[in-house]
Amino acid sequence: MNMKKFGYIAIASLIALSSCSGFLDEELKGSLAPDNTYTSSHGFEVGVTGLYEYARSEWNCWGGEGNSYSHEQATPYEVLQIGTDIAITGHNDALLKIFDNLSYTPETHFIKTFWEFGYGLIANANQILEYSEHPDVAWDKPTDKVGFQAEARFFRAYGYRYLVYLYGDVPYVDKVERDFRLDFTRTPKAEVLGHMIDDLKFAAENLPEDPDAVQPGRLTKWAALHLLSEVYLMAGMNAEAEDAAEQVINSHKFELMKERFGTHTKEAGDVFSDLFKENNQNRNTAGNKEAIWVMQLEYNVIGGGDESEDWTKRAWVPKYWDISGFQIADSLGGRGLAQLMGLPWWIGNDSKFFEDTDIRNSEYNIKRHWYYNNPNVPETYGKPCEMTDELWEAGKLCPAITKFFYGVIDRGGSEGYGGNTKDRMKFRLAETYLLLAEARMNQGDTQGAADAINEVRRRAHASDISAADVTKDFLADERIRELAGEELRRFTLCRLGILKERSNKYNPRVVMEDKHLLWPIPQNVIDSNTGAEFPQNPGWEQ
Repeated sequence: MNMKKFGYIAIASLIALSSCSGFLDEELKGSLAPDNTYTSSHGFEVGVTGLYEYARSEWNCWGGEGNSYSHEQATPYEVLQIGTDIAITGHNDALLKIFDNLSYTPETHFIKTFWEFGYGLIANANQILEYSEHPDVAWDKPTDKVGFQAEARFFRAYGYRYLVYLYGDVPYVDKVERDFRLDFTRTPKAEVLGHMIDDLKFAAENLPEDPDAVQPGRLTKWAALHLLSEVYLMAGMNAEAEDAAEQVINSHKFELMKERFGTHTKEAGDVFSDLFKENNQNRNTAGNKEAIWVMQLEYNVIGGGDESEDWTKRAWVPKYWDISGFQIADSLGGRGLAQLMGLPWWIGNDSKFFEDTDIRNSEYNIKRHWYYNNPNVPETYGKPCEMTDELWEAGKLCPAITKFFYGVIDRGGSEGYGGNTKDRMKFRLAETYLLLAEARMNQGDTQGAADAINEVRRRAHASDISAADVTKDFLADERIRELAGEELRRFTLCRLGILKERSNKYNPRVVMEDKHLLWPIPQNVIDSNTGAEFPQNPGWEQ
């Protein structure tokens, strides 16, 4: 058995809340089980490694059991971008289209699998926490117990983050459920947020402080505080959110990268593009001091992934290769599928969304000029290809966010399908500054908010803003400029309270109603929970 997968395959006995019967039954996949694994520090290391891999699966294709490619390569991450103010889909994928036009129902695939994802992560975390309290565990070091508990509690909060944003009030489960239950009830969102805050405070107090002393991808105190700042914002605790963000910034463990760095400095580019080049994500190998938490996708490392794990690598790249005169090339982003296309209001050639000096809009970061590259079609080779409305609508040619470009062909990859092992920055300091700005804005400190935003804008060579410029809309815009494709856009707009307003204003494919502010509870959850009332979210009642 692949040991890194054990943590979430063999240990997931807690809660599924996803089928009509047997959802608490454990199916043993091998000779390993919690009782004979969680007996030593090594066993807990295996389990915690599984949490890291489980958390990365938002970028995987969630297909049927044993077939990760059964849903036309749509990934969960993508459905949190479309249907908002930032992107539509150009890919003919039925699972994406129903989120593109908000036609999903309580029976929709991703409506159910996000629920399962959240509670699966929580179940595994709870199992680690429970077994860590057994008195006969052979710990290698006295600090091992609390260290593994800190990681597990971080991931429990991380799982509830998805559930609360998407569904609102959800059952709070903090222990292993061994008895068959059909009587779960919905816990008020505020109460769940309180538990998440407790978990993240514990994590921040007990995770390592020195980011240079941990294995790449491993959580630190600062990752917990970054997420804690966001959760405080979700809870309306703005002063506390400000304090958590300031602790990260004032630790001086991290800095906004302002000069070119890493493995590609001899190539054309700028410091913003350097952040997202392959092999440039980790501080120990590339000197990237901006990254707070980097999810490891690099092949053959502990907790790492493989070439097929991050399928969002094809999301923001158009299907240029489907146009006569083009061939797949690393420099063009590989074999894109246009699952996500930025909306013209912010990314279009004629948009004034970026200032002229803003490097985040440079050709190195948003590719807008395309040239035919197939020498076997000499009549077009080397000539520009016009980005027409027809090609854009079809997903064949549109501005591409280069953060997600990946190179494989030059290393022997086939047609750009696989070979991507570029690590992914989950939290970085630029976002911490924007969380700080949000916390200050919510307290009426617009000058302090402007100061935080300007730290980010100065690195981008954009002009300073004033206190009068600070609004929810401006902050939402700035997060696009800095974090397009990185943030889960639906979450940002929900937290700011402007999801409906912005989506209806900027996205021509949606007519968002109040009911869309939350997803429906999966119908199979309601149907199976016969022992207690489990109401559907407003507007989704059948």
